[in-house]
Amino acid sequence: MYCPECGFHQSEAHNYCERCGALLHVEGGTADTTGPFSIGVGDNDPGGLAGHVIEGPALAVRVGGGLSGEVFHLTGERVAIGRDPASDIFLDDVTVSRNHAVIMLSEGACSLQDLASLNGTYVNRRRIDEPETLTDGDELQIGKFRLAYIA
Repeated sequence: MYCPECGFHQSEAHNYCERCGALLHVEGGTADTTGPFSIGVGDNDPGGLAGHVIEGPALAVRVGGGLSGEVFHLTGERVAIGRDPASDIFLDDVTVSRNHAVIMLSEGACSLQDLASLNGTYVNRRRIDEPETLTDGDELQIGKFRLAYIA
């Protein structure tokens, strides 16, 4: 089996790519992929996610690690993301580096920076090497986790 995102050859036993963390098509599973995320478009939940009102910048976990639907509010000037339990956003999976990425908030803008992680950090399915300014609905991939940025 080959990863649909990066083309890495996988054994049939894996559900996620060992290289980039992408969900692999599993027999009997769905072929759904994630895309841009927006709150309140075409559904009956105009004010939030599953009844949660989301104010200010936040990250919503769309897929990964049993955290689907979890919302992390971004507070402070610097929000650390990683597998280190001391991280502000703790993502417990081997596809996530201990100090994977950081979100910096300044004057109402949020930017995401990869911290030389092994598997990389992706915004809208594009690997980033420099700090990336986030806009509402951007999809972030950190290891096997896919998150939506909500402004």
